[in-house]
Amino acid sequence: MCVVCGCTGSEDPKAAKSADEAVALQHHDAVPSRSGSHVHVDPRHGDLHYGAGAARVSVPGMSQARAIKLETDILGENNRIARRNRQHFEAHGVTALNLVSSPGSGKTTLLCATIRALRQRHPGLSVSVIEGDQQTSFDAERIRATGAPAIQVNTGKGCHLDAPMVADAFSRLHTHDHHADHHHPHHHHEVHSLLFIENVGNLVCPAVWDLGEAAKVAILSVTEGEDKPLKYPDMFAAASLMVLNKIDLLPHLHFDVERCIQAARRVNPAIEVIQLSATTGAGMDDWLHWLEHAMSPGDAHDHHHHEPVPQVRSAGPDTEAALRRRVAELEAALAAAARAATAD
Repeated sequence: MCVVCGCTGSEDPKAAKSADEAVALQHHDAVPSRSGSHVHVDPRHGDLHYGAGAARVSVPGMSQARAIKLETDILGENNRIARRNRQHFEAHGVTALNLVSSPGSGKTTLLCATIRALRQRHPGLSVSVIEGDQQTSFDAERIRATGAPAIQVNTGKGCHLDAPMVADAFSRLHTHDHHADHHHPHHHHEVHSLLFIENVGNLVCPAVWDLGEAAKVAILSVTEGEDKPLKYPDMFAAASLMVLNKIDLLPHLHFDVERCIQAARRVNPAIEVIQLSATTGAGMDDWLHWLEHAMSPGDAHDHHHHEPVPQVRSAGPDTEAALRRRVAELEAALAAAARAATAD
């Protein structure tokens, strides 16, 4: 169950009552006021905002206090394992990147092109992939066809990967690797390897689930529309980099690149932006340069680029501090919701 997005069923009679009320209101102009309601109604157009409550989510049959408590408990356990993943990755010289996007953005195509390019550019670099989808192993098979080891994680009804899934997949990744060039560096901190985690196609839930990655990379296809960063702000706020993919299609689309970048930086002023086409190869040098610095922040490289060196925000102390702030906010909201319930 994903409490954050409300992906849960309920047989609570209150939920059924709420559904009946919604049907009864189909031909009315306003939603009747309800004590403690977490639904904001726009007085101009009647638009409904179900994320206005303390929990920032609406789950049928579940109070805001209960939603906050579940989110705190579930994310707390996930984040404990994410910290363990991060420590393991750092101890073994693994740079883990969490690739997030909507379905069809071109994540797997970009990964296949990246693996081939890195093999030419850094022949000794170990690159591996964890693939997340609800069903099938299509993407993992595409990755394995490049010669890189990959483990497919099917989430079933789940809408995102979580830290335990990544830990399990990573432990199996090199057990099933038959390529001699791809080894798991267990003992030498100076040996570097790159782990791509291709998350389930979803611009909502993966934003708040820490996997232990060094950074989130949001991939946005130009076929999706330039307003996506404003429609799904949590994802772009959590990302260190936005990759604008499929730029070879720009001549055939009404897509305002500058407006898209401005939207992303309204949400996240520090976000880096790279424009590329995984199909034609345009912009791939900038992407590879970014990856090199992600693996070795602050180190000088022999490659000459006109772009400034991208800075990858550390996911360690910064993430932990942000999580502590979020937990404090949740606890305060929980206390307020409990007081409101008692007052009612």
